[in-house]
Amino acid sequence: MGEHTVRTAVTLGAAVMLTAGLGTASAASAAQASPTAASHTTHRQPVFVDCFWKPQTRPDAFILACGDANSRLSSLHWTKWNGRSAVAEGVNLVNDCKPYCAAGTFHSYPVVVRLDRAQPWKKHPQVQHFTRLSLAFPGHRPDGYERVVTYSLWN
Repeated sequence: MGEHTVRTAVTLGAAVMLTAGLGTASAASAAQASPTAASHTTHRQPVFVDCFWKPQTRPDAFILACGDANSRLSSLHWTKWNGRSAVAEGVNLVNDCKPYCAAGTFHSYPVVVRLDRAQPWKKHPQVQHFTRLSLAFPGHRPDGYERVVTYSLWN
């Protein structure tokens, strides 16, 4: 009886995997047949373009200072992401660069991140991307930072 149960479970598992594989293959074939439709549906809402020119949606981390990574966002939890804006709570890790950046210490600051001003991305004009990022520090903030800091994002 135990051997029969194992054989049935293996057969059912194989059937499920085969069905899932066929569904994926069908979707892939449809995407290949209509690449415009596939790329259009991939990024219906604006993206967040990272330092490596990769479009991101709801990333859990993001480098703000692309040259040296001395300011980055982490532990991002997105509460909103639509065609007009995106909002997350997380942590801004900022290097104090004391005595110099390579020997500096990273400090964590709770932050609310807001993305807005979606515009066509020059690299892929059919894709909208957020062009402005605002950081709001509800508590402590890095030396020299205002309570709200706004950056223009690269295109």
